[in-house]
Amino acid sequence: MSVLVYTESNNGKIRKDSLEVTNYAAAIANAMGTSVVAVIDGNTPQEALAQLGKAGAKKVLTVSDEKIGAGIARAWAITLEQIANAESCEVIIFSHNLPGRDIAPRLAARMKAGVVAGAVEIPKTDGGKFTVRKTSYSGKATAVYTMNSAKKIITVLPNSIPVKLTDSTAEISSFKPDLSSFTNRVTVKEVKKESSTTVPLPEADLVVSGGRGMKDPKNWGIIEDLAKALGAATACSRPVADMNWRPHHEHVGQTGLAIRPNLYIAIGISGAIQHLAGVNGSKTMVVINTDKEAPFFKAADYGVVGDAFEVVPRLTEAVKKFKAAQH
Repeated sequence: MSVLVYTESNNGKIRKDSLEVTNYAAAIANAMGTSVVAVIDGNTPQEALAQLGKAGAKKVLTVSDEKIGAGIARAWAITLEQIANAESCEVIIFSHNLPGRDIAPRLAARMKAGVVAGAVEIPKTDGGKFTVRKTSYSGKATAVYTMNSAKKIITVLPNSIPVKLTDSTAEISSFKPDLSSFTNRVTVKEVKKESSTTVPLPEADLVVSGGRGMKDPKNWGIIEDLAKALGAATACSRPVADMNWRPHHEHVGQTGLAIRPNLYIAIGISGAIQHLAGVNGSKTMVVINTDKEAPFFKAADYGVVGDAFEVVPRLTEAVKKFKAAQH
């Protein structure tokens, strides 16, 4: 019996959320007296696979198949079912990212497994119960689920579990899935990678975000300057994306990406409930807005009532001076 974890790489490196879920799987395995099997695309560089061992996997299985390489969720679900059966895995872990949310329910249907989506803590296994905590109602409440099914599938919200690496190593081998019965209904014609060199938003520890209060896309430079000084990713509210001021992959909120950075700085964003639903898992929220009645101030940890075009450049300079003083 093992704990199975689905992992991914990006630009030759193991994604941060994959290291998080490997840590998460290792904590479950320790409590159950078993070990972790990590699964990853076979195109991942060998040197990157060692990271999964450091994060807690005892075995890493690489999978190479053109259907898998195309990222087709149904093919992955079939493959993971075969691996789970071969490795006797009763608990299967995914990150709560796009692939995880796509594959996990398909796999659950095939294996008749219970699913908890969006877990935020390590499950408790005391007294024979298997309980998982997650947020609900857009982060306004917490729900605790008891999983009674023999097979259990959990997706974990990014940035819920801190990454811890050790000197541990993992056995690395390949797995050849039997996809002969798989009929492809999807054709991937082209894959366009984002040109951004910053950390992907769901993995970012620090995020600087702007809204309509920036008044014009030409003013976005002060957002990017502050983000660069902090080493943060940039984001935006939905109106900004809808007006094509910023690309939609930067849109955070209920209808965009849900993020949980350690620091979220909202500049010129009023804080509509739809926006808050996607960012209120942030550890610390800072708001800069000229409107002291903006609803975001009620949710924020720190707030500055002031003109962003005066406050943000001064904040950027302060960050630069602080960092320079550290050297």
